[in-house]
Amino acid sequence: MTATSLKTLIPPSEQGLDQNHRSYWITTFGCQMNKADSERMAGILETMGYREATAELDADLVLYNTCTIRDNAEQKVYSYLGRQAQRKRDNPNLTLVVAGCVAQQEGESLLRRVPELDLVMGPQHANRLETLLQQVDSGQQVVATEEHHILEDITTARRDSAICGWVNVIYGCNERCTYCVVPSVRGQEQSRQPGAIRLEMEGLAAQGFKEITLLGQNIDAYGRDLPGITAEGRREHTLTDLLHQVHDVEGLERLRFATSHPRYFTERLIDACADLPKVCEHFHIPFQSGDNELLKSMARGYTVERYRRIIDRIRDRMPDASISADVIVGFPGETDAQYRRTLNLIDEIAFDQVNTAAYSPRPNTPAATWDNQLSESVKVERLKEINALVERNARERNARYQGRTEEVLAEGINPKDPEQLMGRTRTNRLTFFSATSADGHLYQPGDLVNVRIDAVRSFSLSGTPLPSTP
Repeated sequence: MTATSLKTLIPPSEQGLDQNHRSYWITTFGCQMNKADSERMAGILETMGYREATAELDADLVLYNTCTIRDNAEQKVYSYLGRQAQRKRDNPNLTLVVAGCVAQQEGESLLRRVPELDLVMGPQHANRLETLLQQVDSGQQVVATEEHHILEDITTARRDSAICGWVNVIYGCNERCTYCVVPSVRGQEQSRQPGAIRLEMEGLAAQGFKEITLLGQNIDAYGRDLPGITAEGRREHTLTDLLHQVHDVEGLERLRFATSHPRYFTERLIDACADLPKVCEHFHIPFQSGDNELLKSMARGYTVERYRRIIDRIRDRMPDASISADVIVGFPGETDAQYRRTLNLIDEIAFDQVNTAAYSPRPNTPAATWDNQLSESVKVERLKEINALVERNARERNARYQGRTEEVLAEGINPKDPEQLMGRTRTNRLTFFSATSADGHLYQPGDLVNVRIDAVRSFSLSGTPLPSTP
């Protein structure tokens, strides 16, 4: 896992103003759900009068939005907290906050380990940040990790992009995968009402956002907790229905969703993605293992054969669709033969991208207590081999773009070359291209640009923008 800092560009005309306001700094670890939570918390802080600091060590309030999926991400948080604790001892006015999954997992024990902390808050309390900080200002150390119904709050998000936005549609997770700590730190599933989701999307589109990614820990489980049965006897609220309900938001050019669970990925959903033109042809569907016995041990709730049928159906309806996934190697008890079945599945499906990870025992998960743990050396060796396979497949899959014309949504300026824009194809391939076409047209972030692909790499493309059409 990597840590990213949420930064907001302040126009030069505003720099130097509002010097009396306290400043904040947010560092985000982990997944898109955490990044979306950080955007909401940044928005809350700014409505409270805070302004983003120019550097982490200068901020009056430092917030770490944490991830506990991997042990190294968790340990990195404690490293960051060490230097902030020293600052707190020198400057008692510093406000120190830990949010997210480590906060939910550790709770009050975080205060014992880092007594300089002011606020420990689980992810379901992100929208309550102002109330919790008011308690801190009254002199309390606050721990907010209790079960909490997530209230609608669609007005305060401070977006990290002006082009592409995230919209949470379902919080929490009801799965019980034996390796995963998420259900215990993010709580039970809570689906938002379709009307509230659409309203938030309309607001983003009115601000100029062109692409929205609908987010959920298990996005295709959306609506299971909402009431209502249709005349056909199925649930009234599903991800398929939601896509139909929000697809015609005016100004929206593209629609994505993540992360999917094979247990709930239906043919009806695939057909909706193929039929709705704004839904992009990219699907992130973790498979975790290519062996049925391991999938059973993981409590994933599907078989390899079921997973293959999903991919076959997607490619039947959308032949050029890109498929990405997550996989774990070195799960307790994984034999060499089982690991080889995972390699074979990756080769057979030819994924566009696979996020790989060696199994990491996490607190309060069944698999962490099993006595058939694999050695770190075996995990490292398998991870090295599988990464090489993933990169080779990605390079081979990317080769199909050579010489083709792809529609790219320009998301921003290439930080390594100010003369270039960067964006993504509908299939989610990162693409770099000149900001100026051959006929002298200057493209801007937010433009949909037809780009001829000239160079192909394992995980990105480069090309030439075609002349603009009147």
